[in-house]
Amino acid sequence: MKKTEKKTHAARWAILVLAAALLALYLAVPAVKEPVDDAVAILASSNVETVAAWIRGFGGAAMAVSFGLMVFSSVVAPLPAFVITLSNAAIFGWWQGAILSWSSAMAGAALCFAIARGLGRDVVERFAGKGAIAGVEGYFQRYGTRTILICRLLPFVSFDAVSYFAGLTPIGFLPFFAATGVGQLPATIVYSYVGGMLTGGAQFLVTGLLCLFSLAILVGILRQLYQDRQRKKRERADG
Repeated sequence: MKKTEKKTHAARWAILVLAAALLALYLAVPAVKEPVDDAVAILASSNVETVAAWIRGFGGAAMAVSFGLMVFSSVVAPLPAFVITLSNAAIFGWWQGAILSWSSAMAGAALCFAIARGLGRDVVERFAGKGAIAGVEGYFQRYGTRTILICRLLPFVSFDAVSYFAGLTPIGFLPFFAATGVGQLPATIVYSYVGGMLTGGAQFLVTGLLCLFSLAILVGILRQLYQDRQRKKRERADG
């Protein structure tokens, strides 16, 4: 067995053992199971006020809980991380909330990448969903590492699926992490500002408008990429 294969094999077993230990802890210890179930139910509600009130309830540990919640939502797709970003801004202020949301999302992305790299596609599809993985696969086939940067700018593209699928490709961790950081930062700042300044219906109205704006950006990017691809085809044909 080659050295690289040995490392991959060891990483796979380490992840599986850790996952089994965490599952056993969840099933056997009510003090662990109850808060996890609460977190899933609260996130699934997609209600910013409910999520913010739940995080506030932890007092001085609220930041740590929010950090863990973001990482948890990244791994257990498709729990919505979007509401955590808005909640962080409402609780801690827009710039502190942005730092917390961005750093915790980066940690979650790194964990998803590591899980995919260690366990392979079959396991990844169970975490992220077969449909979600298939949805981003086409982008990666066409645009490679640029897919990561593009998708990070768009709130309606699954953050988790992109992180997981990137781990299934030959892309190195550092390029993936850098593209995630650059692409995720603008969206995090914008949504944190919205979450900190607005509430209720106004918040969702502005969020909807931002989604439409992001869609327009995506269309423009894809159009430019298509034009570049067609130009290269013509150049090869002429050459």
